[in-house]
Amino acid sequence: MNKANPFFKQVIFQRVWNHLKKNNPEETISNYDVAKEFYKLRVTATHLYKDILLISFGILSAGFGLKGFLLPNNFIDGGVTGISLLVTAVTGFSLPILILVINLPFMILGYAQISKSFAFKSITAIVGLAIALSIIDYPVITSDKLLISVFGGFFLGAGIGLSIRGGGVLDGTEVLAIHLSRRTGLTIGDIILLFNIMIFSVAAYLLSIETALYSILTYLAASKTVDFIVEGVEEYTGVTIISSHSEELRKMITERLGRGVTIYNGKRGFGKRGDNLNPSDIIYTVITRLEIAKLKAETEKIDPNAFMVMSSIKDTKGGMIKKRPLK
Repeated sequence: MNKANPFFKQVIFQRVWNHLKKNNPEETISNYDVAKEFYKLRVTATHLYKDILLISFGILSAGFGLKGFLLPNNFIDGGVTGISLLVTAVTGFSLPILILVINLPFMILGYAQISKSFAFKSITAIVGLAIALSIIDYPVITSDKLLISVFGGFFLGAGIGLSIRGGGVLDGTEVLAIHLSRRTGLTIGDIILLFNIMIFSVAAYLLSIETALYSILTYLAASKTVDFIVEGVEEYTGVTIISSHSEELRKMITERLGRGVTIYNGKRGFGKRGDNLNPSDIIYTVITRLEIAKLKAETEKIDPNAFMVMSSIKDTKGGMIKKRPLK
């Protein structure tokens, strides 16, 4: 393995060099340029590794919630997962296949409305969940209805939350809600609520009112768990960035993320006595929560010491937040 390392390093170096030459054919490439490109590559690999781990744990947790609690007892949840569970409970059709088929249109919508990376991670996560449900023999934990509702929702919500932290989703409902919110006066939360009311109403008719009520408890437990894991699953997030590389960050946000920015003139570098104040451009932008991971990764590539402050926003109007992000 040690003998192979120099070869792989040479291959990576050659690819980095070719990439720099392609983007800057008439400029002299310095050691600093190569080192910076290597650093960006390392940051990308590190974030990809973390995303894979988060999505993998999310798949295992969601699978445990479904097969260990909900599925054996004909309980359902909200969203696309709830529809799949409801159809399985009524018809006995395979849950993994239903999860794949019903989520597919939403993933295509996510590819068009959000980004290729998001769609790829989400499809990978959903396929992984279907495989886990098919091949992993999860034990049935309990037959107590209250425990099934609470802990089934907890593990399912934990899986969804971990997947969101990894840059994807296990349920396509939110993608549809984002799409519809851009064409109606409703917020994303309102659309999801209406969607789930219809699901639980059908469950009350096809299964029983008692099962529907327990399923609502499952949905509430899952929803609160997702909120906890993602640290506030608001529709939009306002991000303030203070960095000496503000111009590079501005271009990254506007050109690569396709989002608008506001630039404030400020001062940074407060000393112990409050002196030595250096002028600085302060960047403010508004993004969706599905773009937080990408913004963090891209910012770290440019300035690992950048100071970022994030705050939740209920809704926005105007600007570029409603528009389709650039690829």
